[in-house]
Amino acid sequence: MPENNPNTPTGNHAAYTGSMKISVVSALGLVPVENATVTISYTGDPEDPLQVLTTDSSGQTPTVNLPAPPLELSLTPDNEQQPYSEFNISVTADGYEPVFVSGSEVFADELSLQPIRMNPLAATEEDEKIVIIPAHTLFGEYPPKIPEDEIKPMAETGEIVLSRVVIPEYIIVHDGVPSDSTAPNYWVRYKDYIKNVASCEIYSTWPQSTLYANILVIMSFTLNRVYTEWYRNQGYNFTITSSTAYDQKWVYGRNIYENIDYLVDTIFANYLSRPGVRQPIFTAYCDGRRVTCSGLSQWGSKYLGDQGYSPIEIIRYYYGSDMYINTATVISGVPSSYPGYELGIGASGEKVRQLQTQLNRIARNYPAIPTIAADGIYGPATAEAVRTFQRIFGLPQSGITDYPTWYEISEIYVGVTRIAEPD
Repeated sequence: MPENNPNTPTGNHAAYTGSMKISVVSALGLVPVENATVTISYTGDPEDPLQVLTTDSSGQTPTVNLPAPPLELSLTPDNEQQPYSEFNISVTADGYEPVFVSGSEVFADELSLQPIRMNPLAATEEDEKIVIIPAHTLFGEYPPKIPEDEIKPMAETGEIVLSRVVIPEYIIVHDGVPSDSTAPNYWVRYKDYIKNVASCEIYSTWPQSTLYANILVIMSFTLNRVYTEWYRNQGYNFTITSSTAYDQKWVYGRNIYENIDYLVDTIFANYLSRPGVRQPIFTAYCDGRRVTCSGLSQWGSKYLGDQGYSPIEIIRYYYGSDMYINTATVISGVPSSYPGYELGIGASGEKVRQLQTQLNRIARNYPAIPTIAADGIYGPATAEAVRTFQRIFGLPQSGITDYPTWYEISEIYVGVTRIAEPD
């Protein structure tokens, strides 16, 4: 094992660990891939496997601990050492094309969630799908953002313009600069897009209030692009790009982090507003160290979080006292909206029946979830099915259907009932 490679921690670094869990699904429908073989190795030492794992009936590996650099490296910008370990992940399964991921990132004391999508044999002509995860934006070198006005002019052209803010089901991400016609476009679920960008742009080790503030900024930035149809009005056929010069970083197939995953599930319908302005505010941000800007400083927001600032206090520190958190009332692509209160044992009615029906359909793909009677009564069996769903999809295992659980069930239900196209 080479001692000078930053991706092969040695000496004192070996005392620090993070963890990783890998979820493997088919690219055709949301079908978990059982009995897939998952091999993990250091990116800097790919020929020496650290772990060889097998996926369960939910397509998931056990959570495994992996070496990581010291936690404090991700808590200050004043160091040149990479604050995370990088791992290669090789996945094979009968009936599927192999997948290889290079550079999956693990921080000390953080759980990394690595999604894997496998194309069935004969669905594509690829020999192996390769995913390359580049350096994190706070560590690598990326082009600075081109300044833009925070409120976009909305031309009255007679064309259809959104009358209210809607959370889209999908974001179409152009994986390059706008003018690069050779770059691919990816259809990405909105929540998955936000989780990916947040995992690219900030460190999951930061204070929760800092993560919350940065995720709000990322969501408002994104929804401004959606609401104003920024790129479509320029003749492009996508919503946003993965270029840091124009938008925010997104990486196909990258890992995300458990705390970011859950926080986005909890606040995904939020965005930032100013009084009298209908559109979500285009919230500029930058790292605040190598690049400065008129909006939020990522490292500065970290230090404010350390000092006990709340998310809205962090937001107002950078954008002014008239910025406030708004919530979209329309969420696309879900069968029914959240009832407005938590569902637990003793609840009854049509919303419970709908929940039970959705869980039973999901259980056909994820057999660890017990099948229940769709009787509209939230009893112990329904609570146990919800608890199992929460375990599989990374939610607190309460057995209660709260806001994030309702919409996660809705999203997975739509996923298992819709036939997807191969990557």
